[in-house]
Amino acid sequence: MNTKVSKSVIGGLVATLVMTLFMFVGPMMGMPKMNPAEMLSIMMGVPVLVGWIMHFVIGVIFALLYIYLLKSHLTKVGSWVVKGIIFGLAVFVFAQIVRVIMGAIFGAMPSPEGNMVLMMIGSIVGHIVYGIIVVYFVKGAEA
Repeated sequence: MNTKVSKSVIGGLVATLVMTLFMFVGPMMGMPKMNPAEMLSIMMGVPVLVGWIMHFVIGVIFALLYIYLLKSHLTKVGSWVVKGIIFGLAVFVFAQIVRVIMGAIFGAMPSPEGNMVLMMIGSIVGHIVYGIIVVYFVKGAEA
């Protein structure tokens, strides 16, 4: 199956996996610990397994949003890498907005561990990696 939906789903899963691996390797390079599934599970009061499922589902949803909402607005950008960077930054900004909203709704926001500047840099880089991988997978997708 070579449709944009299947490519988006596969791209979203692979990109989320790579971004997650980056988050787990980061502390070995001096970055703060980042575990998005744990954060989701604490905020929503659900088991960590549910947080992991949500993390990957969100990754697929963002990949689908890219192909249906953002891709057509980036036609003047020639490089798929630049498109991925733009998409990754957009996802990062959206994730921060949603994180604040969820913190206000659910109240149980886990305390960050480590340097906030390094955490933000790691998150931005992780989301850029995610964006580049999604765009790579869907760059030639049709119908």
